[in-house]
Amino acid sequence: MFTAQRPKVVIVGTGMVGATFGYALLWSGLTPEIILIDVNRARASGEAMDLSHAMPFHRPINIRAGDYPDCVGATVVAIAAGAAQRPGETRPELAQRNARVFDEIIPQVVRYAPEAILLIATNPVDSLTYYTWRLSGLPPNQVIGAGTILDTARLRYVLGARFGVDPRSVHAYIVGEHGDTEVPLWSSATIAGMSIDEYCMVTGAPCLDGEREQIFAQVRDAAYHIIELKGATYYAIASGMERIVESILRDQHTILTVSGLLENCHGVSDVCISVPMVIGRQGIERTLCVPMSPEEEARFQASARAVREVIDTLPLPQPVA
Repeated sequence: MFTAQRPKVVIVGTGMVGATFGYALLWSGLTPEIILIDVNRARASGEAMDLSHAMPFHRPINIRAGDYPDCVGATVVAIAAGAAQRPGETRPELAQRNARVFDEIIPQVVRYAPEAILLIATNPVDSLTYYTWRLSGLPPNQVIGAGTILDTARLRYVLGARFGVDPRSVHAYIVGEHGDTEVPLWSSATIAGMSIDEYCMVTGAPCLDGEREQIFAQVRDAAYHIIELKGATYYAIASGMERIVESILRDQHTILTVSGLLENCHGVSDVCISVPMVIGRQGIERTLCVPMSPEEEARFQASARAVREVIDTLPLPQPVA
């Protein structure tokens, strides 16, 4: 695995998510070098220039447009390239379109950066994370999907607002698919080490009786509302990607809900969906099959089946030699 002291990050795809992720990296100071790759080279060059002009306000780093040979020596290659979902388009149809995009990208990345961690942000992220693992031939720990890191953040934000506490003090997870079948783990949600019900008893705060499904729907459907209002979501997911990269580059062993290959986790195998995972310099270092209630486990298994149905529509390649 990559051990250089000056980690390079490559971003493939400079649309709103990729460009905003580049800005988040510039702000963070995590890396001295960011390479932007896009099929539209002019777009990548323009984004690199715009980001470079912000450097007097941040830390000096090398930001430039490049091509796949510039992936050599990269610690992380983030894939944000692909098409957005069209009105009326199904998830399998979107997966098939973006799998064709990945057919052009992934072999090139692996050719030049076989030791890099691949971070997948393109939707549908779970099926494309699995597709990337199969296409790349890399060990599963090197292929990470952004998964439900954003959904988990949204749940913590909403609960923090509901109870009037810093969302960083709320510990609650969304697992499963990043999409309509995702699952909130209410059974393990805590504030200050207390369950939600215990917190309400101790503080006298009104509790969530009858509100849980409403809160979950607000979290699950947030992207639809944002897209309706402004056309796309990119700030929060870029922040989530930056957090994943921070844990990799600094070897922090942070527990994050990301999408990775599961084997016998609550009865789920051979599919990429999100559970809490320990993320460090090796990528996915441990998968945590956290306790679930019987209802949560049944919903988690149904979520895995939904992702598997999309995967089964893809022309799955044999892993490269």
